[in-house]
Amino acid sequence: MNDSFVSCGSSLACHYVDPPGRDERCPGMILCHGFPIGPLDARSSAGTFPQLVDQISHQLGYTAMTFNFRGCGESAGDFSLQGWVDDLRTAIDVLVERADPSAVVLVGTNTGGSIAICVAADDPRVRATALLSPRADFDDWAAHPRRFLEHTREIGAVRTPGFPASVDEWSRAFYRFRPVEAARRFAPRPMLVMHGEDDDSVPHADTRLLAQAHGDAELSVLSGAGHRLRHDPRAVAILIGWLDRLRNAQFV
Repeated sequence: MNDSFVSCGSSLACHYVDPPGRDERCPGMILCHGFPIGPLDARSSAGTFPQLVDQISHQLGYTAMTFNFRGCGESAGDFSLQGWVDDLRTAIDVLVERADPSAVVLVGTNTGGSIAICVAADDPRVRATALLSPRADFDDWAAHPRRFLEHTREIGAVRTPGFPASVDEWSRAFYRFRPVEAARRFAPRPMLVMHGEDDDSVPHADTRLLAQAHGDAELSVLSGAGHRLRHDPRAVAILIGWLDRLRNAQFV
């Protein structure tokens, strides 16, 4: 990450790239990381995402960016689901201000994908979404909020003593944002969903729920693939091909 922007008072690390020789409006893409899972802690989130952003920009002609949500990587602040939603909304504003893209495409992994569809459903600037190993809901976090909060502290996503001021308010967002309902509202805009058949963190049934709610999503369940699809060449090839088709069809 070599850049930053401010979201609700927190400085967030980001990586932004324009395609070579850009002399006209082009589509913009934002890549969103997921919630940290072992063995990585929050400070290591999205370490390889700038490489994928560079590839998409140089190969396909997108203005592209990725960033660390609050509490992760080099970004300031502490994790909250509402805060991450606010961060993505701000990131879209930043991309639009910097690049004036012809359209915005959101790509997200795991929690980042779930947040992406929740934000995209209510933002007409977002013309398409790609979700890799997304959650269908946050009900497991909501069921045991204090236990989950302690986990976020252990991995470094919550760093400030005394945060949050109210655990009840902090956890309400887990029920407030409903990815399946958001997918239904996002339709008929294009949506790609992918999942690893051997994902041991999020069941691939979640992806099917999201695809069914949308009604016309492209669905790929990859045999033998695990949770981190970012590191599966098949998943990256599917994503690159989908983004290329969007561009060539002038949908974005």
